[in-house]
Amino acid sequence: MTDWITTPITADLLRGVIELERTGTGVLPHRLTATARAQSADPQLAMAESQPSGVRLVFSTAATAIELDSVPTKRVYAGAPPRPDGVYDLLVDGRLAAQGVVAGGNKLLIDVTAGTWETRPGAPGTVRFTGLSADPKTVEIWLPHDETTELVALRTDAPVAAVPAGDRPVWLHHGSSISHGSNATSPSTIWPALAASLGKVDLVNLGFGGGALLDPFTARVLRDTPADLISIKLGINVVNADLMRLRAFTPAVHGFLDTVREGHPTTPLLVVSSILCPIHEDTPGPAALDPEALAAGEVRFRAQGDPAEVAAGKLTLNVVRAELARIVAQRAEQDPHLYYLDGRRLYGEADATELPLRDALHPDAATHRLIGERFAELAFANNGAFGTDPARWRS
Repeated sequence: MTDWITTPITADLLRGVIELERTGTGVLPHRLTATARAQSADPQLAMAESQPSGVRLVFSTAATAIELDSVPTKRVYAGAPPRPDGVYDLLVDGRLAAQGVVAGGNKLLIDVTAGTWETRPGAPGTVRFTGLSADPKTVEIWLPHDETTELVALRTDAPVAAVPAGDRPVWLHHGSSISHGSNATSPSTIWPALAASLGKVDLVNLGFGGGALLDPFTARVLRDTPADLISIKLGINVVNADLMRLRAFTPAVHGFLDTVREGHPTTPLLVVSSILCPIHEDTPGPAALDPEALAAGEVRFRAQGDPAEVAAGKLTLNVVRAELARIVAQRAEQDPHLYYLDGRRLYGEADATELPLRDALHPDAATHRLIGERFAELAFANNGAFGTDPARWRS
């Protein structure tokens, strides 16, 4: 019989989290502050920021067995195929050692057409990892990137200790569902996690499915979060949400960057435009689920805008890329630590032929790896925005 040691789940055991909310059952990791959350009435953003993309438990231990109790929230979309359970990745000394899931939990019933969201409460479950080496080691448990996860209890058969953050630079990233990890198969294999591993940096991921919309409260969270490197990936959400016209987009980008710079005046700041997305390259939003695909049991999106309206200020990805490049070039005259990366260098036309976006919006697992590797090559190279010289990162 295992003699379990229960360790309280506290902030010093977690990486990549902005705020911990204490609940009646345990703790809920958030990727926006309570103040920011109170300034949005969008249920999509509330769901996305509570999904712990990039959040992981990190501790040292000689344990051979680990149990983590949690209350997951499973999404159920009306008319769509069932979603797989969220995956927990166990890394030992930086290498993937095991994976697991937690069944049960809450159910979030979403009817996109009707605009309704209903939560049905459920019971906690447990993910177990056994057969580990008894040697001292650093353990990371990456929480499901696409499943809200309330943490209840951590049990091990040997003591655990928090691992100091160390001297790795902190990379703070903001983006859309692609940065969040949509269609990736596990949390440590979303493209920002892969890029962070290759770049040897400590990731804080503020990628929000449907939520890269230049919200001022998100800019303030970026401003107030300690970071050595910052990237902001913009484009797809402002287009597929049909959120604004070019007249509003330009000052919104300037205002967003101004706010970030209030807290990080000289931090390397990389603005990244959207990867190639054929349905929105020259066709404005909004995007919507394709009903024919849905009737066939598939999830696929289509653009519903009229290209003729671009002349009146409607946004497409090509319009957004050109404007982002212009804004960064203008600002870089006074801001030598500001950089621009065209997202098509991460995933472009040739890649779309070989690795098409499965649902017309989101990359699959192989494409997440491709994007992560290319971002690391472009951003962390000696001549990249983030370079490889710690003295430069912290200048």
